[in-house]
Amino acid sequence: MNISRIKRDILPTKQAGVKTFAVNDIAFRLVLIPFFGIAIPLLSGMVPYAAFNLWQVKLSYLFTIGIALIVYEGNRLLLFTLRSYFDWFEKPMRKILALLLVVPFYTLPVSILLLVSWYLVFRQPVDWEMIKVNALAILVCVLFVVHVYETVFLVKEAESEKLARANEEKVRAKAELEALKSQIDPHFMFNSLNTLSHFIEHNPGKAKEFNDHLAEVYRYLLQNKQRELIPLDEEIQFVRNYFELLTIRYEQAIQLDIDFPQYDPADYLLPPISIQLLIENAVKHNDFSDEKPLRIAINFNKEELQITNQYRPKQFVRNSSRIGLQNLDERYRITVGKPIHWFVSKDLFWVSLPLIKW
Repeated sequence: MNISRIKRDILPTKQAGVKTFAVNDIAFRLVLIPFFGIAIPLLSGMVPYAAFNLWQVKLSYLFTIGIALIVYEGNRLLLFTLRSYFDWFEKPMRKILALLLVVPFYTLPVSILLLVSWYLVFRQPVDWEMIKVNALAILVCVLFVVHVYETVFLVKEAESEKLARANEEKVRAKAELEALKSQIDPHFMFNSLNTLSHFIEHNPGKAKEFNDHLAEVYRYLLQNKQRELIPLDEEIQFVRNYFELLTIRYEQAIQLDIDFPQYDPADYLLPPISIQLLIENAVKHNDFSDEKPLRIAINFNKEELQITNQYRPKQFVRNSSRIGLQNLDERYRITVGKPIHWFVSKDLFWVSLPLIKW
């Protein structure tokens, strides 16, 4: 009995508000119906070989196959009808009760009636004990077949529910990721426009230079907004361009060191605009000057990117939108499947970003 074949041919549908499945079980029925139609009377000894000639034996088994067909197809119709009203996950007890009531109350009367008709057609004295044995055997076989069908349906429903939950989780994660991405641009542009406004007022020459670099940086943001992951070498180039904006404003008061010994950044992926956000936070939350410059280091270590900066928190910091590390951590959990890690000591702020090798 090829149960996997039935599972393979089941297709999910919707009927009467309850999940059900359309079945292509023709091969299954073509095997079982003749098998039960011959095996049950053969094992019970219902057909009297001594009293029948060869043609009568053949016609007798053809008749019992017909009985098996009627019983099988009737129960199959009832089974699929019940599936439209009862769900294993939502109403398991009602489903079991319905099966226990409907299947025997259809199978036994129909089987007895058809078995009696067999005796009448072949002009044999009705053997009620034989009819009882065969009717009970038919009921057992029907319950077995119903169990097979329901087991397959239950497994398939569980798989369908699991797939539905996975799809829902994927859609939710995608929506969350898009929401997080949409927060990046306003956050970045708000700080950049504040800086540009400052230069326009105090140093128009630097304002033009800053605006040119800002255009290049923002072009990168637009080109990679829809990408979940980006090669590390592209992100590093973007960071260098972004750092040019910082040096225009802060000159020697901020310094950047990038070190990738023996590693090719093009072999690794990470969410876009990850490093820039950490540099932006370091500048925003720490005190620095030409005499005490802020040093930011980017190092590669065992498929992780480590970004460190001196920790000299400002005494007074303007209200933050609190996107920062929380935004980055959530994006990492969704796209990479791993969180970021950070550590604060007396004089050092350290962040570790997992990378994906491709």
